[in-house]
Amino acid sequence: MSSSFAAPAGAAVANPRSRVILASLIGTTIEFYDFYVYATAAVLVFPHLFFPSGNDTTALLASFAVFGAAMVARPLGAIFFGHLGDRRGRKVTLVGALLTMGIATFLIGALPTYEQVGWLAPALLVILRLAQGFALGGEWSGAALVATENAPAGKRALFGTFPQLGAPLGFILANGLFLLIAAGLPSSDPSRPSDAFLQWGWRIPFLFSVVMVVVGLWVRLNLVESEAFKKTVRTGKVHSVPLFSVFRTHARQLVLGTFYMLATYVLFYLMTTFSLSYGRAAATAKLPGLGYDYTTFVLMMIIGVVFFGIFTMLSGPWADRWGRRRTLICVTSAIIVFGLAWVPILASGPVGVMAWLIVGFSLMGMTFGPMGALLPELFPASVRYTGSGIAYNVSSILGAAVAPFIAVALWAWGGGSPFWVGVYLSAMAVLTLIALLLGTETRDVDIDA
Repeated sequence: MSSSFAAPAGAAVANPRSRVILASLIGTTIEFYDFYVYATAAVLVFPHLFFPSGNDTTALLASFAVFGAAMVARPLGAIFFGHLGDRRGRKVTLVGALLTMGIATFLIGALPTYEQVGWLAPALLVILRLAQGFALGGEWSGAALVATENAPAGKRALFGTFPQLGAPLGFILANGLFLLIAAGLPSSDPSRPSDAFLQWGWRIPFLFSVVMVVVGLWVRLNLVESEAFKKTVRTGKVHSVPLFSVFRTHARQLVLGTFYMLATYVLFYLMTTFSLSYGRAAATAKLPGLGYDYTTFVLMMIIGVVFFGIFTMLSGPWADRWGRRRTLICVTSAIIVFGLAWVPILASGPVGVMAWLIVGFSLMGMTFGPMGALLPELFPASVRYTGSGIAYNVSSILGAAVAPFIAVALWAWGGGSPFWVGVYLSAMAVLTLIALLLGTETRDVDIDA
């Protein structure tokens, strides 16, 4: 067992709290910005530009399938970057993940369309989407470790919410930029972007990501390694192959962590991706929806995402005070009820739609926030990057990879009613609740062990 880690000459003993917060927040904000840029384009642009025309529903499902492909790559990214993070340190690994995501996102913005190069266009889109998923597979766990391993005593869940805040902030930045571009390139057809938007406007958010990546790299290059990792190196506990070690000694934690995240992932992608399709679909369409124009519905979503951010921050102190397990049992039970209440809530007109978005995103914040501390606490420092990353990202396959696809199928099966989509959310939340009941509290574990 060995490691190439060595503290640089003159390095600070520990990271200042402000640097910890900024490094864990800005990286995930950029990564989620990149991810949401794709998610929005998967609804607005890619069905028109990257897949054969003729059947709008088929094109949308194909676009969502490519969206889900990234989730399949995420566990591979978790294994690769987890290996580096547990052997070489958190800092260099986080820099690599950020660079991978930034390059892939920029290149998506430069891709030719189906009309220009045929099937090569969706093939290249799939490859770059896989690269995005691969990068995000290594990003989250590293950012969560930076936050929790450098947190003051009794505030790990609070500090663990800062990387989680990257999700709502990234959503607001990505969709806000798309809104500005759509406003500058307006369409006369509310169900379809303008020709100028489809020709070149959609590329701007992808190309802009390179600016954000430069800022993120500057912050992360100023980090020093956490005491937990340095202690692992000093005591000779660095594993040659962390993947083998975590499966051999912490298989139960891997399974529990995966199902802890399941309801979170399903809710996350239903509220951010499926909702955009359902909200914009005309009431008279073959697959009917709420009939909102793009600008109106995205503004409503952004209001909901503000509550996502607020309750992400509130969930940290709650989890520090009452424990991660107790907090999440209560929130997951509320998600089960919420899924079963979709139809009566949405039947209340615009007020009901806004309430649906606010409640859904608020629950998202409450379930997502504590995960920044809970998943890293399941594993010792020597395999923490690998273990937390695998649990988090395998859950992305079970939840996020298939959620938009299943949701569209259930939406069609229900004849345009979202009832079965809500039932699907509740069923996944039941599985998460069972896992939480089988698990134990992690609030008082030694994070340096």
